[in-house]
Parts: sequence; C-alpha cells; structure tokens
Amino acid sequence: MSPPVLCYWDIRGLAQPIRLLLNYTGTEFEDRMMSCGPAPGFDKSCWFDNKFSLGLDFANLPYYIDGEVKITQSNAILRYIARQHGLVGKSDTEKAMVDMMADQSMDFRNGWVRLCYNPDFSNVKDAYLAALPKTLQLFSDFLGTKPWFAGDSLTFVDFVMYELMDQHKLLVPDCLKEMENLQKLMDRFEALPKISEFMKSEKFMKAPINNKMAKFGF
Repeated sequence: MSPPVLCYWDIRGLAQPIRLLLNYTGTEFEDRMMSCGPAPGFDKSCWFDNKFSLGLDFANLPYYIDGEVKITQSNAILRYIARQHGLVGKSDTEKAMVDMMADQSMDFRNGWVRLCYNPDFSNVKDAYLAALPKTLQLFSDFLGTKPWFAGDSLTFVDFVMYELMDQHKLLVPDCLKEMENLQKLMDRFEALPKISEFMKSEKFMKAPINNKMAKFGF
C-alpha cells in the first residue's frame, strides 16, 4: 500500500502542525509541495488546474490521502491522524478541552494570517502587537500548571499551538517573556525525541511560513 500523501504549498502555513504530528507518530508519508508563481500574478494553476480531479469532496489545501480516505480541512486531518495514535485526549474532559482549543487556536491563527497577508501590514502591525499579550495571556491562563493544553496528555492541539507561538516569535522574539508556562511548553515540545530528531533533519522546514504574496513570513 502506498504511503499517505500530504499536499500543500511549499511553506509551513497550515501544513506544519500536520508534518510535526506525522513525524512524531513515525508515519511514513509523501510530503507533496506545490509552488505558486512569482509576483505580480502569483500563478496557482498547479493547484487550480487539478483540484477537482483528485476525488476530494471539498477540494482545498492541505489535503491528506490515506488509501481510500481523502480529507481536507487542516483540523480534520490532524484529528484523523491523532485518533490513530491516541492523541485526542484520554478522558472526556481532555477531549472536550482538545475540541475547544482546536477552535480557539484556529481563531488565533486566522487573526495572524490576516495580519501577515494584509497589504497594509506596516500600518496595522502595531495594533495587532498591542493586543497580542492579552491574547497570549488567555492561553497562558488556560494552560496554567498543566504540562499540555488538554491536561496530562499530549494532543494534536499542542502541535498547532507550538507552531503558532513559534511563528509569532519570528516577529516578536520576546512575546512569551511574561508567559513562562507557554515558553516551557515550547521547550518541552521541542525536547520530545521524535520532534527533536525531525527538527534537526533536512526534512524540517524553517521557512517560509507564508506564501509569496504575504507581507511577512516569506
């Protein structure tokens, strides 16, 4: 049987938490990447010319194909992989926290992406950064003294939040200086043997985090 295929643009973006999860679980997969063209057109015909020929119910990126299972939507992909490896929470309470954090982290990401791709980035950045400590404090308060966001168990939302915090640190390196527990979670995550091994390998993508039309992160 062919290995699963993860397809996305040749950036970190929405796919990086999935790549982290797949490598953590030791899943052999094809990391299929596409490139959009240069400015000013940023041609995406490599995707648009083929998106409806793949048998996807809701053609979108990233997509994940595992045998007869074909999934789009990044959180659906993460949940699918996480369920296979017991990374969706152990108790009903943990599972509920995972579901909540998956949606809350997506809200966080959506605001971040709107900033990074905003043509007026230089003028709107200050307002975003002024609100960032309050946003991060909410996550810090929720984490509290727990080792992971859902509780004692590592779950897929830790992969998502690690990536989001790491991307923010590229813009504001000291953004977690007042949230020691968030920084310790990042350190704990990076120390996981499979993650550490992946991050030291040639497969690990450090940049870009966004696509060519972004105003930050490419």
